[in-house]
Amino acid sequence: MAVGGGPVVHGFPHLETVRAAVTALYKRLSYDTVHTFDTSVAPADVAFGDEDDLYLGVQRVAREMVRHLRLPDARMIVGFRAMEHAASVELAAGPEYFVELNDRFRTHRRDIGAALAHEVMHVYLHRLDLSFPGTRDNEILTDTATTYLGAGWLLLDAYREDGASSQKLGYLTPEEFGYVLAKRASAFGEAPETWFTSAQAYTAYTEGLARARLDERQPPLTAAGWAGRRRYTKERRAAREGGGGGRLEGGGAGRLGGEGYSFSLEAGVLKVTFPCPTCHQRIRVPARGRMRVRCALCRTVLECDA
Repeated sequence: MAVGGGPVVHGFPHLETVRAAVTALYKRLSYDTVHTFDTSVAPADVAFGDEDDLYLGVQRVAREMVRHLRLPDARMIVGFRAMEHAASVELAAGPEYFVELNDRFRTHRRDIGAALAHEVMHVYLHRLDLSFPGTRDNEILTDTATTYLGAGWLLLDAYREDGASSQKLGYLTPEEFGYVLAKRASAFGEAPETWFTSAQAYTAYTEGLARARLDERQPPLTAAGWAGRRRYTKERRAAREGGGGGRLEGGGAGRLGGEGYSFSLEAGVLKVTFPCPTCHQRIRVPARGRMRVRCALCRTVLECDA
């Protein structure tokens, strides 16, 4: 896992991969399994004070991460050493896994839970045989899974930045962590903003929340704004008039990182394909006005005006 030291990257440069990671979680785990993670790691369960014994404390937090991810037969052996990254884990057959933390965590104990959350998630995904090609995308998958399954708020809370120094754990930007956390909050009815000790983390969460809500206001969803609905109606008309089974990408695609709606004419029936705002699975329905649509992957019921 990377640890920030220089300028922190902001914004949503990895959003397409983040959305693909959420879809992959639902596909690999199923709706029922994802919803067994309906309660996040509690702040009290990973609290680590300066008066605590370093090694006993780190093993206690590691066990909490193992418990949260339901890995009862996994044992984390945690040590410290000087290293460039924040932490690393040796992915073997198990049941013992060796985790190394950066020496800086000897004195920055409040962030040990964040570092361990990411590394134990590597073990969880390894056992699931779920990965993305390439180191960058696989680390984004790990950050996204950690956050969506209830432990990644710790990674966002580890983000701190001022005029003299900065710290950020993980590969996602602070705002992307906020985006995934907001998606989780919507799915499970949580209020993670009450857990943050970092003011910068709270700000990043609110920015991620705003972006997540934008997903819920895209055509053909009925919550879409006037301008979006007007553009959608115009493009739907153009698709109908185009005929010939052609395909027309919706104008919203650019704002959604290439994952907006699109039309297709199939056997004389115009259909619209759009991403589920919860899991980002593509949904295709006839473009014939108001309807209620249920996503087959995450079971979200969507009010649409297709």
